[in-house]
Amino acid sequence: MPFADDLIGLRTVQALTTAINSAAPGAPLDALRAAPDLLTPLSLRERSDLLRDALLADLPGDYASFARTMRAARDGAVSFSGWLIWPVTSAISQKAVAETGTSQETDAAFDDALLLLSELTSRLTSEFAIRTLLSHDPGRSLAKIRGWTTSDDEHVRRLASEGTRAYLPWSRRVPALLTRPNATLPIVNALYRDDSEYVRRSVANHLNDLSRDNADIVLETAAAWLAEPDENTAWVVKHGLRTLIKRGHPAALALMGFVPVTGIRVVGPTLTPTEVPFGGAVRFVSAVTNTGSEPAALAIDYIVHHTKANGVQSGKTFKLTTTTLEPGGRHDIDRSHSFRAITTRRYYPGAHAIELQVNGVVLGRAEFILLPADGQSPG
Repeated sequence: MPFADDLIGLRTVQALTTAINSAAPGAPLDALRAAPDLLTPLSLRERSDLLRDALLADLPGDYASFARTMRAARDGAVSFSGWLIWPVTSAISQKAVAETGTSQETDAAFDDALLLLSELTSRLTSEFAIRTLLSHDPGRSLAKIRGWTTSDDEHVRRLASEGTRAYLPWSRRVPALLTRPNATLPIVNALYRDDSEYVRRSVANHLNDLSRDNADIVLETAAAWLAEPDENTAWVVKHGLRTLIKRGHPAALALMGFVPVTGIRVVGPTLTPTEVPFGGAVRFVSAVTNTGSEPAALAIDYIVHHTKANGVQSGKTFKLTTTTLEPGGRHDIDRSHSFRAITTRRYYPGAHAIELQVNGVVLGRAEFILLPADGQSPG
């Protein structure tokens, strides 16, 4: 992943300052000019917030004048795209919300902010910025955003889906999207057969977000899509149900054609080694055989039960394969699972386990020990 300096660094600040200076030549832009000296210790989001606040400080007028400056920068001869757009869109939404309730032009500012964000989203997504407006007035925002689903611009259509995701990464949570999961269904229902893969992938991720708390709503929606599919619908549904499928949710697996079957025999998993050094890997082999008289469509996963700091095990599911076994057919598994150090998980020494899961049913388990790293307590 790129470093913060590669995305919002000195060149980004200079480009933003040049663009705003061209659009508002009379503004001193003291805060923007001071920003480069403040970047070093900051994370990517903190850098964006710093530049957002600098824009708001340097352009202290009302929303209408601020928006005119942003449009002038957009339409000017100086480049106005890339990562500098993140703080710009954040400033637009914050400026509009700050003005709400203080003038008779409140509704006009709010609506224009949504429009301006949609105009800028092709330069760098406005998905984070619209969440400020969604949080402030979800009903008004969603009414406008639903209209984006018919835009000729795929970036705007994607913004409608991506910006309203319940658990959009890197973003603030919008309470209304969590408490009213049906509110965004008109958006994804309008877009699941979109011509653009860029949009369809967002729809699938949107559906997957909803599935974390609202499995029944998601399964009903997915079933309706599969009843009126196009050539891409099966992929959208499968990707949208991926969390439920990993959890072994029977109805989600059934929608994908993986129903509980009899006559499936699992041998293993057999592990080597059974004591795994920190940073090493455990290898497991297994065999899945269809002893029944009918072909069996199988989704085969494995679950690693990690020991946590308190000694309790917690399972995480990993995909292996999907396959169809004819009667008497056999599928052999030979996989290694690494315990190298990563930033997204901390490993603790002690008892661990691997299980196989076939169509949501656990059919084999084996235990192993993860040894402590040098200097780490054995627990």
